[in-house]
Amino acid sequence: MDDKRVLLRAEGICKQFGGVPVLQNATLEIGYGEVHALMGENGAGKSTMIKIITGVFTKDGGQIYFDGKPVEITSRQSAMDNGISVIYQELSLFPALTVTENIFLGQEETRYGLMSGKQMRRETQSLIDKYGFDVDPGDMVESLGMAKRQMVEILKALLTDAKLIIMDEPTSALSAAESEKLFSTIEGLKNKGTSILYISHRLEEVNRISDRLTVMRDGRIVGVLDRSDINSQVVTKMMIGHEIEQKREPRAGSINKGRCLEVKDLCYKDILKSISFTAYGGEIVGIGGLVGSGRSELVRCIYGAEKQSSGSITYNGKPVGSSIGKNVRMNFGLVPEDRRSHGFIPLLSVEKNIALANYDRLSKNWFVTRRKEAELAEKTIKDYDIRPPRRSVQVGNLSGGNQQKVVLGKWLSRDLEVLLLDEPTMGVDVGVKADLYRYMRDLADGGAIIIMVSSDLAELTWVSDRILVVYDGKFFEEFSGGNVTQAAVLLAASGEHTQEGVAL
Repeated sequence: MDDKRVLLRAEGICKQFGGVPVLQNATLEIGYGEVHALMGENGAGKSTMIKIITGVFTKDGGQIYFDGKPVEITSRQSAMDNGISVIYQELSLFPALTVTENIFLGQEETRYGLMSGKQMRRETQSLIDKYGFDVDPGDMVESLGMAKRQMVEILKALLTDAKLIIMDEPTSALSAAESEKLFSTIEGLKNKGTSILYISHRLEEVNRISDRLTVMRDGRIVGVLDRSDINSQVVTKMMIGHEIEQKREPRAGSINKGRCLEVKDLCYKDILKSISFTAYGGEIVGIGGLVGSGRSELVRCIYGAEKQSSGSITYNGKPVGSSIGKNVRMNFGLVPEDRRSHGFIPLLSVEKNIALANYDRLSKNWFVTRRKEAELAEKTIKDYDIRPPRRSVQVGNLSGGNQQKVVLGKWLSRDLEVLLLDEPTMGVDVGVKADLYRYMRDLADGGAIIIMVSSDLAELTWVSDRILVVYDGKFFEEFSGGNVTQAAVLLAASGEHTQEGVAL
């Protein structure tokens, strides 16, 4: 790209964590008034690049140029001072405040030491009029839908004269109608000269709104495509690379139809729309799809952590209720996506965390047997190689992989019949992954039903006996028999049928 057309150039960016390279001589260019998409699999380096551009991380090497000048971005504030704002998936709004109050939070207009509400409201209305946003300055944020909340975040950025707005998976929590509103907003921003860096896993969105696309893999930039060259097949190949994809032959073990989990016409709010499937003992059913497609909500409904809007869930012909306690007694277990918030209690010891899912077995006449509690912890630590092998250690002080072993181990120490896994290997190293896969396979070989949500395409294709892909709130395609590639799953997750799958 001609240097005169470049707003941001992050040149030769390098970053390491603990000696492990995360970004390797990566260069990203964004033009004036351009919608530039950034794609790559989980772990490709997208988030690290964003955090360096916005001052969250300091780079180990390279140089950032903005508006034709070299800049050193050392904090979020210095990024904003340079005209760079970021909107993360988790919006930073206060629901109990108005649109105006959220936009000016931390930079209120004052008169004689007091906030000038009228002036702030006038400036908010001026911004809304300039960009044609469909929102009122006096609206309470809690009354707004997700699309309008996104607009409020964008207005916060525009108030600081942002020249570049970074959007990280902005449609992950939006309905189709809300996404359309966001796309219209992005088009309006582009026409006014604002640049957008759009991070997404959704190929159809990128193909629709972006002028150019940069693809990352393993911390490197592997290619930049102009709009006319963007298509699903090319992008998928760039994201996955040229490595030989392993195809696992169908497992030799038998399916136990005496254990049957049946989900029929399940709906959840406006996220899941008539989901139906059956899983049997002895098989690992993988659930694929994009972030925000409803995969996590599905397993949480099965577990009882969320109540479905309609539909039924039965196990061996008996209804599965919305009571977590009842489902645990039916030998259901859940390994959640966010292990730190929902999988364990950081300040409690390994022993206490393991006991949390097993007090019905450890207690007698409402009293917990301390000896049994210690014995269970020692056995779990040994069986699942939790390190350091001390039951008194606080789980919050363990490595991510060992934290995940504690979360999984507390369930595997029970006689589980149904195990629900949501991103089970997120943030763990290759060695721990291999251990977790082995535990899962051993459990399935023992006759249990395993439902595994994963964004790791290699994991889905290698571990699963069947793969069901969610798209637009429904199961879109099914793959079975081991004859599936990562590219086919990724295409299905983006709403494109393939010859390898069965349309649902």
